Amino acid sequence: MAQIATRFLDRLTPEQRQAAAYEFGDPLRRRWTYVPAPRPGASLLGLSREARKAAHRLLATALSRHAFAQVVTIMAMEEVLDLDEGGRRGRHSDDYHVAIFGTPGTEAWSWRFEGHHVSVTATVAGGRVEVAPLFLGAHPAAVRYGETAVVRPLPLEEEMARALVADLSPALRARAVVADVAPPDILTGTSAVAAELEPRGVRGGELASAQRDLLGGLLGVYLDRLAPSLRGAHDPAAFSFAWAGPVAAGAGHYYRIQGPGLLVEYDNTQDAADHAHTVIRRPGADFGAGLLAAHLADEA
Repeated sequence: MAQIATRFLDRLTPEQRQAAAYEFGDPLRRRWTYVPAPRPGASLLGLSREARKAAHRLLATALSRHAFAQVVTIMAMEEVLDLDEGGRRGRHSDDYHVAIFGTPGTEAWSWRFEGHHVSVTATVAGGRVEVAPLFLGAHPAAVRYGETAVVRPLPLEEEMARALVADLSPALRARAVVADVAPPDILTGTSAVAAELEPRGVRGGELASAQRDLLGGLLGVYLDRLAPSLRGAHDPAAFSFAWAGPVAAGAGHYYRIQGPGLLVEYDNTQDAADHAHTVIRRPGADFGAGLLAAHLADEA
C-alpha cells in the first residue's frame, strides 16, 4: 500500500502533487462526502496514464477484486446519470480524487479515494490498516432493458436483505421491520464520528440456523468488499438486523446491521427507489481512531 501510494505521488506533476498531499493532522483527513462537492486530492482528470493507473492500484490494495469492479462501474455510471440529466450538472467519470495524508510508509498515514457515490478511506498505523468509512452508492441503481437489469452495481446488497426478511417468521418479521416508512438516507450521514444508533430489529442469536446463515451472508457481502487480509471475523449471532419501509420490491427501503465494532447501513429511497446508498462504519474507530489509540499506547 505504501509503495503504491508513493508511486502515485511520484507520477504527479508538482501542481498535482500539491493538490494530493496533506499533513496527517489536517482536518480534511476526517472530512468526507459522497455527494458532488469540492474535495481534497488530485483529480483523475488530467492525470497521466501512469498516475491514473497508480491511483486505481492504490484503491485495489484496500478492496477485493469484485468490490473494485463495483467502484469502477459506479464511476462509469456518472456518464449515464449525466446523459439522463442532459448534462446540466456536468458530471463525468473522471470526477474522482485521491488524497494522501502524511508520508506513506511512516508510522501513521492515510489515503482517500473519493467522488460521487464512492468514498474509501484507509488509515495505516503501527503496521496495521483500517478501511472505514467505506461508502458505495449507485444512481441509477439499475439500468434496464425492459424488465432485465443490464447494469446494476449493488445487486446483492438488496437481494440478500430481501431474502432474509422473506425467510423470517411473521413474528420475527414484525420485530425486524421497525418502521413503515424508510428514512430518506443513511442515518449516519457524513459525520466524522458515526452517530450512536440504537440497535433495533432482531438479533442473529435469536434466528434459526438458516436465517442466521442468511444474515451472515449479507454481512459477508459488505465485509468481503475489503481485501482478504483486512476483513476480520464477525459472528452473525452478535449482530442485529433492522428493516424500514415496505418489504415489496420497488418501494423505498432501508436496513442496518449492527454489532461489535461495525455498522452497515443501506438506503434506497430517492428517485423512486432507484438510488442506493451503502456504508460501512466502525463506530468509535473510523479514520483509524482505534489503530491510532493502540499505536500511541504501544509507544507510551
